[in-house]
Amino acid sequence: MIPIHDSIPRVHTPYMLYTIIAVCFGIFLLERLLPVSQLTEFFYVYGVVPARFTDPAWAERMHFPSDAEYAFITHLFIHGGWVHLILNMWFLWIFGDNIEDVMGPLRFLFFYLTCGVVAILINIAFTPTSVTPVIGASGAIAGIMGAYFLLYPHARVLTLIPIVIIPFFFYLPAVFFLLLWVGIQLALGIAALSGHASTSVAWWAHTGGFICGILILPLFRKKNRCYYCKIPEGTPPVRPQLLTPKPSELPPPEE
Repeated sequence: MIPIHDSIPRVHTPYMLYTIIAVCFGIFLLERLLPVSQLTEFFYVYGVVPARFTDPAWAERMHFPSDAEYAFITHLFIHGGWVHLILNMWFLWIFGDNIEDVMGPLRFLFFYLTCGVVAILINIAFTPTSVTPVIGASGAIAGIMGAYFLLYPHARVLTLIPIVIIPFFFYLPAVFFLLLWVGIQLALGIAALSGHASTSVAWWAHTGGFICGILILPLFRKKNRCYYCKIPEGTPPVRPQLLTPKPSELPPPEE
């Protein structure tokens, strides 16, 4: 289930969104230059390994650096492959511009980072003994989606749903798309705890980030910039122009 575009127009240029995407692509390209051994070490040092924070003795035996807090931020800009990177950045591109619209660039950045940190802390709470590094922006992006759910439930999302090898396109209400998405993350997170789903995906970071985005949105939004929200507030700086045809261009009346 992949979003293609949404129905909410963008008003302001999302400079911070562009910057985050550029940084993620830049770091990924630098990753491609590392040999496999150094890349693995990079993931473990700058990604979040839950056991590194819940079992200090294990972390010391594995020779992790003692000052590990930076990983809560750095893991958000690291991705493990092209598919991982492109899917994350695509979801951020679809939903992020309208959230930056209502926050402005700096508030959007702090909102993004806060959701990412809370998401990974929730993931650690559910998988405290995991020794697999968690990397990727999906927890922060889930927070963006949570904010979108609250602000734009009336939006419509053109969605690609591949069935076998045939792509189908549907316009789905944003509220349905987002509830379905987070419901899948929650179900797979529960299944992973019992060994019935992949543990290589941070399902609980997705669910936690989504909930975090909903809860902290009021701290970051600017009400006078919520131009196309469910309850609109503020006036767009540039109103769309309505083109009226000239009298000479009107068709003759039918008799």
